[in-house]
Amino acid sequence: MIKIGVVGPEDSVEKVLDVGEAFGDLKLIPLVYERTEETEQLILSNQNRVDLWFFSGPVPYHFAIEKGLIKEKKGSYAKLHGTSLFGTLLEANIKEGKVIKRVSLDSIGEDQLKQVKDSYALQSIELKTKAPQTYVPSEEMVNFHQSLYQSGQTEVALTCIKSAYMELRRRGVPAYRVSQSELSVMTALSHIRERAHARQFEKKQLVIFGVEVISPENKEGSVQSFKLMRQELELNRILLDFVEKINGSLVNLGKGLYYIYTTKGEIELFQKLHSPFKLIEDMQSTSELAVQVGIGYGRTVLEADEHVRRAFIHARENEEASIVIIDEDKNVIEYNTDDENLQYQLRSSSTNWGERLKDINLSASLVSKIESLASHYQRYDVTSSELANWLKSTERNARRVLFEMERVGIAEAAGEESTGRGRPKKVYRLNF
Repeated sequence: MIKIGVVGPEDSVEKVLDVGEAFGDLKLIPLVYERTEETEQLILSNQNRVDLWFFSGPVPYHFAIEKGLIKEKKGSYAKLHGTSLFGTLLEANIKEGKVIKRVSLDSIGEDQLKQVKDSYALQSIELKTKAPQTYVPSEEMVNFHQSLYQSGQTEVALTCIKSAYMELRRRGVPAYRVSQSELSVMTALSHIRERAHARQFEKKQLVIFGVEVISPENKEGSVQSFKLMRQELELNRILLDFVEKINGSLVNLGKGLYYIYTTKGEIELFQKLHSPFKLIEDMQSTSELAVQVGIGYGRTVLEADEHVRRAFIHARENEEASIVIIDEDKNVIEYNTDDENLQYQLRSSSTNWGERLKDINLSASLVSKIESLASHYQRYDVTSSELANWLKSTERNARRVLFEMERVGIAEAAGEESTGRGRPKKVYRLNF
């Protein structure tokens, strides 16, 4: 069963539950609020029992997105189509006993309005609209409708928000509520159901979780070898415990390289409950061996293997513990111990920089990484020490990188910066 949390006012939630009975593989969990702001607590309290979220309309959906409560791909809502608006207008004309020509309206976007005007020949009605792409508090919507009505610019208010509708009626403003049609709810539920099935398939996708030991050169003969063997036994113990948690399979490839085969769903579940860096800390403190982690997603075993190998190449560029993921779309995601992450595209790296870098000692992916960092920090004039901090590397290495980039015109000398001590530092302008 796919568990869908249905968020909205009571009447809207009941409509969704009624329509949802047609879907045998959906378990709809009603989460009712009086005011939109209660959405936050409903999501936080129920996030572990819900796969995806279905909202009564755009207002609670945008509220959840802006608050960072969900990501866009984990939520949806039933859109308000022309039939809903036309039906509400007809109701207003009948109850007000006149032909209404001036109306205020919220939450319905221009695209839907254009369809309504074209379909139902409503060009003669003057509409004052407020349909922002972001969340707007109910009080602001109420004030919007009330001010237009009191100034004589409108005859009635049409709102999609139940709390706004009730408050407008309380203030004496003739208000009517626009709600989604059953067809709209059915279409939206079908869409989120398809998304959930795709998500379930995605969770079964193969992932190779690679651990690489960065061991010192063996210079003490058998004494060092026995010590390394004991250290690797301790590392194996930690890895076996981790493998059990993610229902994986451990393969020791030799020379300090371990592959753990599992699925994307198991990795995501582990990340919800544990810090991956805590795992690295446990491995390093118990075995006294330095390690790097590379994770490769793939649609096939060969693709996942290729991606985990590329992930290790990127991880080796960092001087401290890091986790590098390369997903099935060749996105490179780097995590450091500060819990920050950087993402860039591996495929576009070679396309953008491969030809220009063929004669110098820099990889296209490294230049693409610097480009992403410059964009992230909004800094295009940098010194070698700043670049070293970005790359978590030595200043000497950063100077080498800037020198090579200057050779092919990606960087140029832009001046000097005095720090008050020692020689001024050279400032480079990055020409991305």
